[in-house]
Amino acid sequence: MSDSDERASKGETAPSKRKDARRNKETLLDAAAAVFVTSGVEAPVRDIAARAGVGLGTIYRHFPTRADLIIAVYRHQVEACAEAGPALLAAGPTPHAALGQWIKLFVDFLVTKHGLAAVLQSDNAGFDTLHSYFLDRLVPVCAQLLEAAAAAGEIRSDLEAYELMRGVGNLCIGAESDSRYDARRLVDVLVAGLRRPN
Repeated sequence: MSDSDERASKGETAPSKRKDARRNKETLLDAAAAVFVTSGVEAPVRDIAARAGVGLGTIYRHFPTRADLIIAVYRHQVEACAEAGPALLAAGPTPHAALGQWIKLFVDFLVTKHGLAAVLQSDNAGFDTLHSYFLDRLVPVCAQLLEAAAAAGEIRSDLEAYELMRGVGNLCIGAESDSRYDARRLVDVLVAGLRRPN
């Protein structure tokens, strides 16, 4: 028996198959998020499949309903946003710069989540669970970035993470329906305004 046959008989190839399956699912979720941004959550599944380079059957195998797909995209993006905070803080030139970059990712996330409430309106418990998950994962990350920037003396120290995130969310409301309104520019003004006066 060859080494590869022996590994296969012991199930040692399973982790690499699981890794490939996880990577394929992430590619599919990224494609769905991109399509949702440009075409909304009601975009045809075939558009998502084409962007991901998979067949329709692959999408339906992972996500039997549109709500399943939207919820998975939402959770995937919450995780990506949560993981980005510490990475940006470690790699950024300053904590304030890392905070600004993270807020931009947060705004991108908010754009893809439009339409979620309509899809889940018949399931308030499901929506409440997702909202709690969102807060539990992202508020501590924002708090870490705010604390680092305040400790570095870059920003005022009297702002709570939830308060900032709520403000950013409010600036994003309705942005997709008014071409004259640039929420990202106003969010940039907000983040710049966090700076301590000299």
